[in-house]
Amino acid sequence: MAEAPPLRLEGVTKRFKGARRRAPPVIALDGVSFTLSPGRTLGLVGPDAAGKTTLMRILAGLVEPDEGTVEVLGGPVAGLDRSQVGYMPQGGGLYAELSVRQNLELYARLRGIEPEESPERIEQLYRLTGLAAFRDRPSGQLSGGMRQKLAMACAVVAAPPLMLLDEPSVGVDPVSRREIWQLAQELAGQGSSIVWTTSILDDAERCDELLLLHEGRVHYAGPPSGLAQRAAGRTFARPLGSTRPRDAVQALLEQPGIVTAGITGNLVRAVTRTSGPPGAGWQPTSPCADDGFAASLDTGQVLPPSALAAAFPLRVADPATPAIAAIGLSRRYGDFMAVQDVSFTVGPGEIFGLLGPNGAGKSTTFRMLCGLLAPSDGLGTVAGRDLTVARAQAREALGYMPQKFSLYGDLTVAANLRFVAGAYGLSGSRASEAVERVVSALDLAGYFSSAAGALPLGVKQRLALGAAVLHTPPVLFLDEPTSGVDPLIRREFWHHINAIAARGTAVLVTTHFMNEAENCDRLLLINQSEAIAQGTPAELRRLVRSETVEPTLEEAFIALIMAQRATAANAA
Repeated sequence: MAEAPPLRLEGVTKRFKGARRRAPPVIALDGVSFTLSPGRTLGLVGPDAAGKTTLMRILAGLVEPDEGTVEVLGGPVAGLDRSQVGYMPQGGGLYAELSVRQNLELYARLRGIEPEESPERIEQLYRLTGLAAFRDRPSGQLSGGMRQKLAMACAVVAAPPLMLLDEPSVGVDPVSRREIWQLAQELAGQGSSIVWTTSILDDAERCDELLLLHEGRVHYAGPPSGLAQRAAGRTFARPLGSTRPRDAVQALLEQPGIVTAGITGNLVRAVTRTSGPPGAGWQPTSPCADDGFAASLDTGQVLPPSALAAAFPLRVADPATPAIAAIGLSRRYGDFMAVQDVSFTVGPGEIFGLLGPNGAGKSTTFRMLCGLLAPSDGLGTVAGRDLTVARAQAREALGYMPQKFSLYGDLTVAANLRFVAGAYGLSGSRASEAVERVVSALDLAGYFSSAAGALPLGVKQRLALGAAVLHTPPVLFLDEPTSGVDPLIRREFWHHINAIAARGTAVLVTTHFMNEAENCDRLLLINQSEAIAQGTPAELRRLVRSETVEPTLEEAFIALIMAQRATAANAA
């Protein structure tokens, strides 16, 4: 007798009440059907609010569909044995005040496993995640990558035959993303099946199958190569030459015939709306899943000039005064050195990227330069203001988007933006115009009356970006601005960021997406609290280039991090 598929859905539909009274219902899923074969990994992708998390919650038995059939492990989802499904919700579902050990043991007991009766499984999880040395540390004090590994271990502590992982690699660096993918394969029992929701198409390409959702409907089902082929004959590349990378991308994105564009190494790539190249010097190139994703969901609309950037005054650079300066910045917590002797400057109109693994010290550096954290040693300045003696004045000159969503979850989008506008000294018509501009530019009108805490992750990021630029500051700090948003929204974010920098605003940004880092004028790579490389993206790639291989920035990032780790290990 053939083994029952771990998942089978037929015509699944789910509706939710509208956000406002008498508003029509929101259709989260509309006739979704698919079957997952045993031992296969399914990548679930789609833009923000596509229905991915709703589908995962239905598969986990937490939400009932309005219509259709859902079978999990050969039976109706209503009779699901929860110990047979490992569900990792978006955000991880960890208890921040509990230690690593307490979280793991709590989830073990919830899955019917007494830790003292299964010490081998618990020790295996510690070994595979590398968390043995941190078992007594509160989970809220772990790095992003460590939290994701712990959340995954908690979800699969019972070695279930089906794993449902909702954004397991969101907000983590390329090294940690590879480790988390490998961890999932190692944690899965023999013959286990995995559903892996992600906004990172590089992760999706590792899956056996993909399901592309948009507006609750299936727009593609099949192997990753099939999604990539949707951009076949429309993907082209040419040498970047002497053009500044972000200028090349910005010019392409505003052309009517371009779906999306980006930088890969010393090449600029573009996906077109027709089968012809975008101009002279372009050559056909193999499409990737990112290209197919963009081509599949292309609406034909051209990105208009950035309304966010248009409100920024045109600022004239003063070469003698850097917009941002870090001079020997250090921060220690007791015996732990979070940041050690980091120095760099950012000029007006420059985009400067901080790169590094989770826990390397990037966010701590950010918080020192924003005036939110006093350095143990060194000096920081913003817009010429010394943060040690004029912290309040310096903070008035900057906009800050933190890594963790920090607006008020119980307030609506409208109330949050009005509150932030007032905090920045905007009132009356100035505040109203700023809020209206942000809502229009970032497509937030449909969420205007929604509670911020209930928004999809990507929409929260758009709201946070809007709040940071309401007062059009001369300096902008963006800490993981596109974490959790889909490739098309990332394209729009960088369209705004590039245009804002072109007006003379200095931008300091952290990102875990190396194709985004290619937009930066210069980069600083931090690992284990220390700066290990600094220069343009091309200069960082040259540090690891061989005579025969031209590395991508992601390959250079991984090579430099691993080399530094090896050096530190040998020194120890």
